[in-house]
Amino acid sequence: MFTWWAGRCGPSAVVRTTGDGIVGWVTTSTRYLEIADRLAAEIVGWPPGARVASEPELADRFGVGRAAARSALQELERRLLVRRVQGAGTFVNRRIDYVISHSRPPSWHAAVAAAGATARSQLTSAGRTRLPATLAERLGRPAGTAVHRIVRIFFVDDLLASWTEDWIPVDVAPDLDLAPRAVESIDLVPRRPGRVRDWCRVSFDIPPVEALRGLRLDAGVAAWRVERISRDADTGRVLLASIAWTRADAVRMVVELRDAPAAPAPASPATAAPDTTAATDTTAAAGQPRAGSSGAG
Repeated sequence: MFTWWAGRCGPSAVVRTTGDGIVGWVTTSTRYLEIADRLAAEIVGWPPGARVASEPELADRFGVGRAAARSALQELERRLLVRRVQGAGTFVNRRIDYVISHSRPPSWHAAVAAAGATARSQLTSAGRTRLPATLAERLGRPAGTAVHRIVRIFFVDDLLASWTEDWIPVDVAPDLDLAPRAVESIDLVPRRPGRVRDWCRVSFDIPPVEALRGLRLDAGVAAWRVERISRDADTGRVLLASIAWTRADAVRMVVELRDAPAAPAPASPATAAPDTTAATDTTAAAGQPRAGSSGAG
């Protein structure tokens, strides 16, 4: 059994005893880490969503107090191995890689499916509004322009993962009002075969209140912030601007970059200089990032 003993080893120790006396002690400052390591090794092969033992169950199993059991579960949560749902319990967590790349479409459902998980989205709100000044430059339109603002939440294997707001100019998709209810992913609307992710920025920050509530995160908890712009590959017109806040315990953001094509060797004095303007135009038409682009797809 384990008992508190404030004499020989101090008030912050747990003493293991038997009928013959003391056989050893473990400080409470490390005992919860030992329990967490043991649980981490056990759940590594469990399926996502499998229930993990509760605090009372762990306390009874390892012969520790509720505080140590709670700290062990919190440690697993810090390692992103479990997710604790208030009122429901603790469950095995699985993070997926969301890859941002020029070679992959800007689609949540496609990215989750590629990771072998099941994606689901839920519309929170949709309506017409006026473009705020903070997004005017990104959409290439003056502040106050009529736009659609669509807010949705996304799930991975039925676990809440992301909160996203999309801004689409009304002149791009005049009939979009009902479209989000008819399709599973806004990435299909507006439907442009030549749509490309033109610019993307990934950061890790504290979400605004609306996003925190949508993600069911406590105040002060950071999340992935992904901002992107999609353009029509043929006309260059901006079709969509979005800001997505994603839980770090659900997704690991992976950005794949590629180098620009190597510059041609300088021409020899005896060789006529090539038409660099034409070469530049050809490169841009081939889909290379425009100047000022982050390069992240």
